[in-house]
Amino acid sequence: MKEKIQKFLTDEERRQIEEKVREAEASTSGEIVVMAVGESSNYPSAIMAASGAISLVLAIGGAMTIGHKMGYGSENMWFFLMLFALFFMVSNEAVKRFPVLKRPFVSREEIAEEVEEAAIHSFYHRKVHETRDRTGILIYISLYEHSVRVLADTGIDAVVGKQAWQGVVETITKGIRYQRQGEAIASAVEQCGKLLSRHFPRKPDDTNELNDAVILG
Repeated sequence: MKEKIQKFLTDEERRQIEEKVREAEASTSGEIVVMAVGESSNYPSAIMAASGAISLVLAIGGAMTIGHKMGYGSENMWFFLMLFALFFMVSNEAVKRFPVLKRPFVSREEIAEEVEEAAIHSFYHRKVHETRDRTGILIYISLYEHSVRVLADTGIDAVVGKQAWQGVVETITKGIRYQRQGEAIASAVEQCGKLLSRHFPRKPDDTNELNDAVILG
């Protein structure tokens, strides 16, 4: 997943997004942070379930073929358990290396919970909540889950409301679907800037409180 997140945006796309952040913040007291991660959780229970399922199928097949040829018989439980343990170790590493293998074992509810929790953690870890007027926004993109969250601080939510960000989310998800993520994120940042400037115009003493660089985690 580390390689995937590094390839998610080119250097040029990151520069374009960062320029859009600066342009958007020029007309508002709001602060916009863009963050993209490979996945919001490694889903350990799904890794175990996927490894177990793969190992079970392989162990059964091995016990019925290899075991029969070696004279153990498919009913030999010890031989089956030995095969299962061996295949489990191999499968566990394979699932970690290729996350797509664990996807069938992750529910939509778990994905939603993990993305939301990771987005909230990032919001506070990246100090988006520490702006002077509580006007920070985090655009959080999680690739593995195909999910986007927009978290706004209390100063914004009290005026704008959470539903206002749905259009921003749709802009990014659609762009990623058509492999135009750089352009889509830049457009989403512009949307955020226009919305913020209507409710939170720039003040004479405003300063850039948060770094404009795209965060890749």
